[in-house]
Amino acid sequence: MFDAVRNNKRIVQVFLLLITVPFAMWGLDSYMNSDGGTAQVARVGDVKITLNQFQQALREQQDRMRAQFPGVDAKLLDSPAIRESVLNGLVDQQMLLQEVSRLRLGVSVQTLQEMIAGIPAFQEGGRFSQQRYESALAAQGMSPAGFEAQLRRDLALQTLIGAVGESAFVARAVADRLVGLQAETRQVQEAVIPWQSLAAQVRLEAADLQRYYEDNSARFTLPEQVRVEYVVLSQSDLEAQVSEAEVRAWYDGHQDQYSQPEERRASHILLTTANGDKDKVKAEAEALLAELRKNPARFAELARQRSQDPGSASKGGDLGFFARGMMVKPFEEAAFALKEGEMSGLVESDFGFHIIKLTGIKAAQVKPFAEVKGQIEADLKRQAAARAFAEAAEHFSNLVYEQSDSLKPAAEQYKLAMRQSGWITRQGAEGILNHPKLLEALFTDEVVKNGRNTEAVEVAPGTLVSARKLDYKPATLRPFETVKGEIEARLKQEKAMALAVSQGEEKLSALKAGKAEVVAWGASQGVSRMAPGNLPPPAQAAVFRVDAGRLPGYAGVELPGVGYALYKVSKVESAQVGPDVAAALKQQFNGIEASAQVEAYMAALRQRYKVEVHKEALASKE
Repeated sequence: MFDAVRNNKRIVQVFLLLITVPFAMWGLDSYMNSDGGTAQVARVGDVKITLNQFQQALREQQDRMRAQFPGVDAKLLDSPAIRESVLNGLVDQQMLLQEVSRLRLGVSVQTLQEMIAGIPAFQEGGRFSQQRYESALAAQGMSPAGFEAQLRRDLALQTLIGAVGESAFVARAVADRLVGLQAETRQVQEAVIPWQSLAAQVRLEAADLQRYYEDNSARFTLPEQVRVEYVVLSQSDLEAQVSEAEVRAWYDGHQDQYSQPEERRASHILLTTANGDKDKVKAEAEALLAELRKNPARFAELARQRSQDPGSASKGGDLGFFARGMMVKPFEEAAFALKEGEMSGLVESDFGFHIIKLTGIKAAQVKPFAEVKGQIEADLKRQAAARAFAEAAEHFSNLVYEQSDSLKPAAEQYKLAMRQSGWITRQGAEGILNHPKLLEALFTDEVVKNGRNTEAVEVAPGTLVSARKLDYKPATLRPFETVKGEIEARLKQEKAMALAVSQGEEKLSALKAGKAEVVAWGASQGVSRMAPGNLPPPAQAAVFRVDAGRLPGYAGVELPGVGYALYKVSKVESAQVGPDVAAALKQQFNGIEASAQVEAYMAALRQRYKVEVHKEALASKE
């Protein structure tokens, strides 16, 4: 049990990685503490969410989506749905922050230290490294104090929302009934009326084609396109030289970052008090301690037999090496007070009573310069490049703006290659140019009509791009004659689909009324909600809505691009699933209920904390 707590920090580490993503309510708190612009997009109680805060959150969400879905349409990244989702995340998080404050939820210093020490990105050789910690944060533009403050808040939020979700459950009788419904099997036959079978009945007039062309001109319009030349200023391209003397000076001035603290190795025997009488357990532990003092050589043997820590009992109680801060306080104090080979008295912790034997000591030491030289040099180069980029970025931005009739001055100043693109539309571009703000700038009058450079746009952290027009094609309506065949095929399919739906619905009405109807039913197949066979998704819900008490039962659905499908349900049979499957299904039901519980909780918070959203400011893209 005791050892398992340390091992389960991996679960916490996964969570720590997840909370950096601004999904729903996590990982956005840093935006709340920035002054931002004066324009408000929302207010939660007395706290405002500014336009700058919203736009920063939106940009970071777009960057993540762009990395996850390369080539995604830039318009989708700035759609009303995405903007609303980001804003709702900011509002939800601010409500939770205020609720955490009201409930006075917090995270202890020891817990925070243990969690940070357990993150692999901050470790060297499996141990926490202060230098790696500071370097990793610096690369993300964060300070340890800022990261720890945000981590405290994020963990407090997780504690709150986790408690709400864990309070939800589905009653056993309801869960059993739902499992039964999932396993229920229905014998189904299908009959499809394909639209192609009715296409010959469709008659189209020339006026129909012309009217469709005129009413849907946007569908047949080629979008405006632009071809550009552009330059890219990237932090990764800036060379930074660091001398060995500078590396050595850093090492000498930060020796504390390269020290490895003293570590100790111990074995223990744990008798837990979680499910028993504390006095009784203590008496058992005292008797065991007396036995060990008579024969200390039996420590490993008795640990295997008597210890109630499943993580270490099979190893004779061995916990391996650990530093201060990795064990609970009473255990740590006892272990670091022992001499090698010495055994403790009874040590009480929240887990129960321990008997500890110290089996090894690693003295504190400082890593030699040669061992950390490469890492220090890389970190100093990265920091120097970041400073150089910050200085260059401002001058580069001014240069492409002040000398807006050419990109050559900027290219020559920073030795940048002049690149050229293919044809680009507002919907997207290839590679680095596929950024919403840059695409929007490329189609402004300043660029298209006046031939000026775009502003320097940050398309990714540490990457600026400026572009100018080489060639331009305005939006063009394709001639009627070139799209006539396309229109005819589309209209024929639409009208044939309408005929198929009409015929299918007539047949379905007749079948439900008990009238004899000629239907060429296919072979019967057994389907369930868990295994729907080859039932199309639109048909599944319809088939399982058929009343099992009145068989045969009938259903019908339109299958887009296919036609109309009729379904006959002739038999419904209950079925059993294995205990593992049933348990998995019930866990899913509880998860659904937990999500609903959290959603209801968030709705209640919106009632408690007055939320105002300013749609006009939200729509602003300035």
